[in-house]
Amino acid sequence: MDITPATSAAPPPLSGAPAPAEQAKSATRPGDRIFLGLSRGSGILLLVIMAAIAVFLAVRAVNALSHNEGNFFTTFEWSANSTPPVFGIAVLAFGTVVSSLIAMLIAVPVAIGVALFVSHYAPRKLATPLSYVIDLLAAVPSIVYGLWGALFLVPHLGGLYSWLNDYLGWTGIFEYHDGAARSLFTIGILLAIMILPIVTSVSREVFLQTPRMNEEAALALGATRWEVIRMSVLPFGRSGVISASMLGLGRALGETMAVATVLSPSFLINTSLLDPGGGTFAQNIASSFKESGEIGKDALIASGLVLFVLTLLVNGAARMIIARRKEYTA
Repeated sequence: MDITPATSAAPPPLSGAPAPAEQAKSATRPGDRIFLGLSRGSGILLLVIMAAIAVFLAVRAVNALSHNEGNFFTTFEWSANSTPPVFGIAVLAFGTVVSSLIAMLIAVPVAIGVALFVSHYAPRKLATPLSYVIDLLAAVPSIVYGLWGALFLVPHLGGLYSWLNDYLGWTGIFEYHDGAARSLFTIGILLAIMILPIVTSVSREVFLQTPRMNEEAALALGATRWEVIRMSVLPFGRSGVISASMLGLGRALGETMAVATVLSPSFLINTSLLDPGGGTFAQNIASSFKESGEIGKDALIASGLVLFVLTLLVNGAARMIIARRKEYTA
C-alpha cells in the first residue's frame, strides 16, 4: 500500500488579522518614519541644488558664447571685456590638467607610502598621533598654503629648477631660464602638498580594512612583511587607492586661492613647465571676476561650467571604481 505522508498546510490567516506587510508598516516607529523622510528629502534636495547650479551655469554660458567672436575651445586669448569679446579656454584647460597631473604624479606615491607606514609599519604610539596630524593637514585653509608657497616655496625652488635644467633641459620640458619659479611645475608641487592628506587618509582607511586572515595566511606561508603587503594589502586596496586619488584630483582641479597667489598668469602655452605663465580655470575666475563686465562675468561662468563638468566626471569615475568592489558598496 502506497502511503504518502500528509503535508501540513499553513493555517489560513484570520479574516480580521492584518497582512505581514501591514504589520511591519504599523510596527515602524514614528521616529523611523520621520528620519526616513528627512533622509530622502535631503537626497532629493541635493539633486535639486546640483541641477539648479548646472542650469544657472548653462544659461549664463549660452549668453556669453553667443557674443564670443573666437573659438571657445581653441582661442589663446581672454578678452571677454573688449568689444567684440574674444575668449577661449585652451590655455586654462592646459594649465588645469597639467598642474593637476603633476600633483598626482608627486602626491599619490608618497601618500601610498605614508598610508602603508601608518597602517602596517609604525608602532601604535607613533601611528595614532601621525594619523591625527595627517587629518589636520587637510583642514588647513587654501590661502595659508598659497602664502607659504609664495613666500617660502617659490624662493627656494631655484636650485631644483637649475638641476632639472642641467640634466633634463635637453628635453625642452624642463628647460629653465632664470626668473621667479612661478610656473605650472611650482603649482603642481603646491597642489601635491595640498592633496597629500586626503589621499593618505582614505588610503590608510582602505588598507586597514584588509581581512586579517589574508595577512595571517601569508605570514604562515613564510612571507615577509613586504610580501604580505604586495600579495594581500595592495590588491585588496587597489580600487580604494584609485578612488582616493580621484578625490585628490578633484580638489587639485578646482583649487583657487593657492594657485592665484603663486602663479604668474599669462595666456601662453609654454613648452617648458618651468617657464612662468599659464593659467587655470579657478585662478582665472578669481583673478578676473572683480573687473569683469556683464559679458566678462558670463564668460567666466562659461569656463566655470567646463570645470563643473570636469569635476563631476572625475567624481563619477571614482564612484564607479568603488562600485566595482562589494567591500565599499555596503
